[in-house]
Amino acid sequence: MVPLIRPEIRNWISRRAEALVALAVCVSGLWLALRGGWFLGALGAAVLLVGAALLVGAWRRLPFQRPIDAPGVVELVEGAVRYYGAASLGGEIALRDLVEIRLLRLRGHGHWRLRSRAGEALLIPVDAAGADALAHGFAALPGLDMGAVSAALAHVADQRDAVRTVWRRPV
Repeated sequence: MVPLIRPEIRNWISRRAEALVALAVCVSGLWLALRGGWFLGALGAAVLLVGAALLVGAWRRLPFQRPIDAPGVVELVEGAVRYYGAASLGGEIALRDLVEIRLLRLRGHGHWRLRSRAGEALLIPVDAAGADALAHGFAALPGLDMGAVSAALAHVADQRDAVRTVWRRPV
C-alpha cells in the first residue's frame, strides 16, 4: 500500500506537531474573534492568547525534539532527571540540586552535562530517547533563558563551540 503523505513531509509534520496544533488554536481564536459581537470577540481573544502562549512554548521546545540517534533513555520523574545509559553508566540528579548545565560535543555528538552541588556530573546525549523531556525540567530552573538554551542546542553541531555553559544556578 502506498502512503498518502511522503515520508519526509510526514517526518516534518510529526516533529512540529505541537507547534502546528498551537497555530491552529491561534487561527481558531482569530476566526472566533472576527465572528462579530463583544462576547465572541472576547472569547476569541482569550483563545488567541492561549494559542499564542502555547506556540511560544512549542517553538522554544522545538530544538529539543530530535530523532533518536543515541543509546539510552532519559526520564524526568518527580523533579529528578534520570538517564539509563545503554553503552555507558547512567545516573540521576534532582533538579533542585543542579548548579550547572553545559552543552558539549563529544565524538561529534551533542551531550548535556548536568552538575550537582556535590560535584557529581551526568552526561546525557541530546539525541537519546526521551531527551525532549529535559525542556520541561530546564524551564523550571531559576534564571534559565530557554531561548539561549534552544539557540545553543540548534548549533550543537558547530565545530567552533565544543563546550557551552547554558545555565548556572544564581547565588
